[in-house]
Amino acid sequence: MIVDRLIIEFDKALRTVFAAAPTRRPMPGADVPEAPLDDAERRHAAALMRVNHCGEICAQALYQGQALTSLDTEIRRSLEQAAWEETEHLNWTETRITELGGRKSLLNPLWYSGSLTLGVIAGMFGDRWNLGFLAETERQVESHLEDHMERLPAQDRRSWEILEQMKVDEIRHADTAVRLGASELPGPVKQAMRLSSKLMTKTAYLV
Repeated sequence: MIVDRLIIEFDKALRTVFAAAPTRRPMPGADVPEAPLDDAERRHAAALMRVNHCGEICAQALYQGQALTSLDTEIRRSLEQAAWEETEHLNWTETRITELGGRKSLLNPLWYSGSLTLGVIAGMFGDRWNLGFLAETERQVESHLEDHMERLPAQDRRSWEILEQMKVDEIRHADTAVRLGASELPGPVKQAMRLSSKLMTKTAYLV
């Protein structure tokens, strides 16, 4: 049975990094007309969406690692539901990157493997700390999305609508983690998470 589980999880990793992500919900902003953007604005918007796509790659891996180590059925179910919504975010951001003429990060396999490792480590500390790590991650993602919404070209409402719905989902994920018993992480851990996130976002903007 362990071999079967490993095969399933490996397949999930391959699909996340290399295959087109599915979605049940329509892409936010799909009915918003495409705004006129000059070449610099288009490149900038595509790079921001690439960063957000990388963030969703990382979220998938984190949730996968945490679900692997959680012993609580309700928590695992909540992690799997949140992971599905992050999969939809992958679909939306990838679609928007394509519309803007951009590309996904070349380092996605690296982002995924690193985040999967972090998810497993967080889960090994027990469900309360596992959920605490999840809640803090979602709070930082929320802040990061707000920053990108301000940095997008003002007329790019299609991208803005995607980030707005993603933010709503991330807030709900954090609230769910708290409801399930998340512990507040120590300050140094939060700071380390911010520094690693900053490194990822700066690198993914370029590569």
